[in-house]
Amino acid sequence: MKVLGVDDEKDIQILFEQRFRKEIRENQINFAFAFSGEEALSYLNQHEHEAVLILSDINMPGMSGLELLEHIKQKYHKPPPVVMMITAYGDQENYDTAIRLGADDFLTKPVDFTLLKEKLKTTL
Repeated sequence: MKVLGVDDEKDIQILFEQRFRKEIRENQINFAFAFSGEEALSYLNQHEHEAVLILSDINMPGMSGLELLEHIKQKYHKPPPVVMMITAYGDQENYDTAIRLGADDFLTKPVDFTLLKEKLKTTL
């Protein structure tokens, strides 16, 4: 499974690679990372059918995760990637907007990796 992580905090890459070390080693999951919404769209344009799951932060400078979500849901249909939004702010407004724009799931920071791994098993 190919997962694209999108977050302006670059240490997220190290964190995810540590928490999914076993799954990466066993080739169950393969991560790519983008550090802005614009970078994520560029990646998706170059690797359109690779990412089956996108984990995106909502609050990023430039293009927000919600704007990225809107672009993804409008452009990538076959097959549509699963998009999980991640935010430090679990407020109802962000949640409602993410769901309205087509988010498949919503997680809050700090990420509960046990819960995320369970969601990955049932989502894909």
